[in-house]
Amino acid sequence: MIRQVWDRYRRRTWLVDAVFAVPVLLMTVLEPISEPPDSLVAWFLAIGLLAPLVLRRTRPRTAYAAVALVALLQVVVNQVPMAPDLGILMCMYTLAAGSSLWWGIAAGLVTEMGAGILAFRYASGFRDQLASWWMVSVCVAGVWLLGLYMRTRRAYLASLEERAARLERERDTEVQMAMAGERARIARELHDVVAHNVSVIVVQSDGASFAIESDPGRAKRAMETISSTGRQALAEMRRMLGVLRESDTGGSYAPQPGVAQLSELVGQLRSSGLPVSLEIDGVPVEMSEGRQLTVFRIVQEALTNTLKHGGAKVTAKVGLHYFDDAVEIEVSDDGRGAAAISDGRGHGLVGMRERVAVYGGDVEAGPRPGGGFTVRARIPIHEEARA
Repeated sequence: MIRQVWDRYRRRTWLVDAVFAVPVLLMTVLEPISEPPDSLVAWFLAIGLLAPLVLRRTRPRTAYAAVALVALLQVVVNQVPMAPDLGILMCMYTLAAGSSLWWGIAAGLVTEMGAGILAFRYASGFRDQLASWWMVSVCVAGVWLLGLYMRTRRAYLASLEERAARLERERDTEVQMAMAGERARIARELHDVVAHNVSVIVVQSDGASFAIESDPGRAKRAMETISSTGRQALAEMRRMLGVLRESDTGGSYAPQPGVAQLSELVGQLRSSGLPVSLEIDGVPVEMSEGRQLTVFRIVQEALTNTLKHGGAKVTAKVGLHYFDDAVEIEVSDDGRGAAAISDGRGHGLVGMRERVAVYGGDVEAGPRPGGGFTVRARIPIHEEARA
C-alpha cells in the first residue's frame, strides 16, 4: 500500500517539485530572525522566485526564464538577496541535468552573469566583491557540474537499459532459432527412423499375408521381424523424444548409431527380404559422432527408398570408401526406383542434403545407367579452419 501511494506521488511531477520548494519557503518565513524582507515587494519577489519551481521539471526552460526575470527585477528594485534566490540554482540544475547540453551551458552562463551582478552590486570594496563573486561562482559551478553529471549518468543508464533490452531481444531470437533448428533436427531423425522401420514392417506384413497359408513358418518369421522392428522403432522414438521432457532427468539414453551399426542395419534389411551387400574400402579413420550419425542415416534413408520403390527382386549395394580427407558413401540398386511415382511428400533427399551440408559435403542422387538408382554422398572428415 505504501509503495502504491509512493508511486502515485512520484507520477505527479509538479507535486514533487512543489515539495522541494517547501524548505526554501520555510527559510523565507524564518528569515525575519536575521534580516526580514521589509516590504510587500520583497514578498512578491519571493513568491515570484518560488512559484515557477512547480514547473521545474515539466517545463524547465519556462521555469528558469521566469525565475531569471524575477531575479533581474530584484536587482532593478534594489532588493537584497533572499533565500528564494536558491530557486535560480535549482532551475539551472534541472536544465543542465534534463535538457540538451547547449541549454545547460546557456543556463550556466546566465546564472554566472547573475552571480557577478550580485557580487559587484551588493558587496563593498573590490576585494570583497572578488571574494563574493568567487564564492558564488564556486556554488554555481558545483551545481552546474552536478547537473551535467546527472545528465551523463542518466544517458549512460538509458544506454544500458537499451542495450539490455536489445540483448534480451537477440537472446529471444537466438532461442527461437535454436528451437527451430532443434525441431528440424528431430523431424529429420523421426523421418529416418519412422520411414525405415515402417517400410520394413510393411514389406514383412505383405510377405506374411501371402505366406500365411502356404508357408506358415515363413509367415511366423516375418511376424517376428515385424515385432522386433516395431520395438526398435518405438525405442528409438522414445530416446529421441525423451530429451524434450524437461521434468524427466533421470532417464538414460542410448548412443546414436554410427558406422559400426551399418552391419546391423544391412542384416536387418536382409532379414526383411532385401539382398544387400556392404563393402568398405580404405583405412577407417576416427570420425565425430555427428559425422557417423550422418553416414548411418544416409545409408538408412537410401536403403529405405530402395525397399519402398525398388520393386520385386531388387538388390542393393552399399559402399563406404575412406580417403585421406573425406569419406564417400554410395548406395545403389537395380530396381525401378528411378521410374517410381513420387507423392511429393518425402523429405529423404532434402534431409540428406541438410545433414551433409552441415559438414561442408555434398550429395548426388539420380538414376543409374541400365536401370536402378544411386545415392552418392561425400563428407569431409576433418574440420576446416575458419577465419
